[in-house]
Amino acid sequence: MKLMTTFALVGAFALAAPALADERPDHFEAKPSPTLEAALDNLAEYNPKLAALVEKESLNPEDLNDVHQLTYTLEQALEKLGEEKDRVAALLEEVHLASESADAETVKRSGKAYLEGTAPLTH
Repeated sequence: MKLMTTFALVGAFALAAPALADERPDHFEAKPSPTLEAALDNLAEYNPKLAALVEKESLNPEDLNDVHQLTYTLEQALEKLGEEKDRVAALLEEVHLASESADAETVKRSGKAYLEGTAPLTH
């Protein structure tokens, strides 16, 4: 009987979980990271804010709220970095494969696009 009750409770929770997820605290609007440059700028601006908070001896509710707010911007920045990393990695692979097959046109075209895509990381 206990086993059936446990399964019933687990099942009920599984069905209710999506509804509970919608009852999370209000979300905050992130500072957008539409480009790699913007993502890097946002990391440069918001990482020190997070560092200052996590270095405190203790965090009060206002501090935790500040952390919660700034993580939205940091998450978007990291998402953009991931997207851009995937994009430039694909371009570099095109350059690599084209160099193996002596495809100078693709090497030049994809090589230039790769360099443009990674330029913000090297400055």
